[in-house]
Amino acid sequence: MIQFTVEIEIVRPAGDVFAYITDPTKLATWQTNTLSLVAGEDGPLRVGTPPREVHSAPGGKQLASLVEVSEYEPDRVFALRMLEGALPIDARITFEPMELGTQVLLAAHGRPSGAMRLAQPLLRLSLKRRFAGYCATLKRVFEDADHSTNRLSQA
Repeated sequence: MIQFTVEIEIVRPAGDVFAYITDPTKLATWQTNTLSLVAGEDGPLRVGTPPREVHSAPGGKQLASLVEVSEYEPDRVFALRMLEGALPIDARITFEPMELGTQVLLAAHGRPSGAMRLAQPLLRLSLKRRFAGYCATLKRVFEDADHSTNRLSQA
């Protein structure tokens, strides 16, 4: 079994961070290997929405996956369950308001099968590193936006 968590603090209200993470048009700005995400034809994300994602993989390959929104509690919890894809990893993100912003906790777990099962220790390390990178990028997106706003207001 692959299981890991990544925590990050972002100096923005939980509502702002939740809205950004759950906006399909923003996904590629912080999940840098995402090529596209189609959220479905039924409007905004909610429990049961089956987004289809396409990610870039090593060697120029494109990997498609079908996920399902399994939890959606505005400003508090967002979770995805893998329905179809190369690596069955589910993710749950919680948003905890703090005095100076939001504590974001991403917890992922999955059970690779076949040959991938043999590579679980390496996959776990690689995926944790990748998701930690996504979270760091997300933090930079907000910090850079804050600095741009501050510079503009000082001019």
